[in-house]
Amino acid sequence: MANIESTIRAMEERLWKAQLSADVEALDDLIADDLLFTGLAGSLETKAADLEQHRSGALKITKLDPVEFRVRPIPGGAVTSVKMDAAAVLAGKPTTATLRYTRVWVSENGRWQIAGGHMSLVP
Repeated sequence: MANIESTIRAMEERLWKAQLSADVEALDDLIADDLLFTGLAGSLETKAADLEQHRSGALKITKLDPVEFRVRPIPGGAVTSVKMDAAAVLAGKPTTATLRYTRVWVSENGRWQIAGGHMSLVP
């Protein structure tokens, strides 16, 4: 149990680093092609759209400070819940928020990827 928790924590930290540096190659590796992710507006987001935001510079994440982190192992993977103090520049406009991310990590052929997730504003 502790091993999966430390593995998933390391994967989350790799994700955060990739998001902060707009490392599209690393993000491409970490996100499943058939990702199901619900964004802030309730819309279903795709891997391609997420990668394009980082690639184009339309989204520049400038701060990701985890306030709370939890892992729940499940068969074949894990679910994470992260409360994050975040800041970004979106379409040229700086913004800050406290966000809650839920992610479903799956391991296929020894490779960990995000299969699904959800992002919400924390009041």
